[in-house]
Order: sequence, then structure tokens, then C-alpha cells
Amino acid sequence: MPSAKDETFKKYIEVWEDLVSIKDLVMALLICSITTLGGYFIAPDEPPRPLFFGLFGAFLGFVICSIIIKPKRNLSETDAEE
Repeated sequence: MPSAKDETFKKYIEVWEDLVSIKDLVMALLICSITTLGGYFIAPDEPPRPLFFGLFGAFLGFVICSIIIKPKRNLSETDAEE
């Protein structure tokens, strides 16, 4: 019979040796992709501007994701005895 701990870990995948929620990862990828491509496509057709608009869209997507998706870690600090 699977334990509650096993059920909890099924909601997460490992990315760069860290556990990430699949739902949050997909949501962040969608938000950042939409804002980056949106910035790129609305940019004027002058050579450096699509790059800058796309970078601004990526930054905007990062800010939106950091507001919407909250960290799920619980850190506890303990006194180290010497």
C-alpha cells in the first residue's frame, strides 16, 4: 500500500536536483513563452528592437511567475552545537 509520502512525491518531478511541481512548471513555461513571444511579435521591424522587446517580455514573464507561484519550501534553522 503506497504511503502518503509516495503520493506527495508523485506531484513533483526532479529538475536540476530539486523537486518541482508539474503544474507550476507548466504554468511558468506558458506564461514566460507567451510574454516573450508577445514582446517579440509586437516589436517594430527595426533590427535590434525585437530582441529588446523579447527580453523585456521574458523579464515580465519572470516577474509575473514570481508573484503568482509561491515557494513551497519550509526552511528551519537549528543551532549547531560545537
